[in-house]
Amino acid sequence: MTRALSWLQKNLVWSIPGAMLLGLLFGQLANPGPLRWAILPLTFLMVYPMMVTMNLKALLSPGGGRVQGTALFINFVVMPAVGWGAGVVFFADQPAARLALLLTALLPTSGMTISWTGFAKGNVPAAVKMTVLGLVAGSLLAPLYLQALLGAVVSIPVTQVALQIGLIVFLPMALGHLTQKWLVAQVGQARFNSHTKLLFPPWSTLGVLGIVFVSMALKSHDIVQNPALLATLLMPLALVYALNFALSTVVGRLFFERGDAIALVYGTVMRNLSIALAIAIGVFKDHGTEAALLIALAYVVQVQSAAWYVRLTDRLFGRVSSHQPTPEKIA
Repeated sequence: MTRALSWLQKNLVWSIPGAMLLGLLFGQLANPGPLRWAILPLTFLMVYPMMVTMNLKALLSPGGGRVQGTALFINFVVMPAVGWGAGVVFFADQPAARLALLLTALLPTSGMTISWTGFAKGNVPAAVKMTVLGLVAGSLLAPLYLQALLGAVVSIPVTQVALQIGLIVFLPMALGHLTQKWLVAQVGQARFNSHTKLLFPPWSTLGVLGIVFVSMALKSHDIVQNPALLATLLMPLALVYALNFALSTVVGRLFFERGDAIALVYGTVMRNLSIALAIAIGVFKDHGTEAALLIALAYVVQVQSAAWYVRLTDRLFGRVSSHQPTPEKIA
């Protein structure tokens, strides 16, 4: 089972579209309504394993203030404005799509931030710190940003959003931290880092694929009746990601050395789509399933673009010098 899940994790370029197609087919053959009950368990399955592997002590590590501050500025000033603006331009009469774009813009970084930074031989410790900061700051600020930027268009239950974030972010974070401490006590820090923690991310991937499957199944009839809907959602998503990559690349090249620049790119372009999906479906009853469709498509754009960007990093930032240490490999 673990081997199969690891394959799915390493081949997200194929496994996410596969989950989308299966969800589309299921929605045509059966009533997808009862699948809503699976959303919360799948969300927990998605988030908890990631929290077990997360190094919360990274918040206390010294240094890197300039790149962390730049990432926070892009993530919580620039990208919310871009997400809001893209929603106004492309989806003026589609509040669900505007909600989805804004949710993705407000929730930066994920475990993939660390992975892709490692694959591109960037500064992995900086990416770890960026991930923790982005997750905590995004979770705290999202309800306020949603109300301020979208409250006039969509009814924002701020308290309910905050409670949902507590349930799907901070509760798994606390449980994951306790699990990590217990496992380290059992097997030791070295064994935990080299083996034990690598067993958890594939299970998180199963949760992601499950949520994508459910979101597509719930919207299956709408998609089949209007296939052009996918194209109208994909184009704005691709433009937002392209703008994000371009901005972060230019800032990285101008102001940071190679390792920090790569961490900055993946720390600002990778969005926490899992949590965005969970909030959309779990809180917004009127717009949740429609918003979930755009967020599910964002997985495809995000994974494909991240994979292609790895191939371009040497051209954009130069090759790793012989004296520069190779970052640790993170699954």
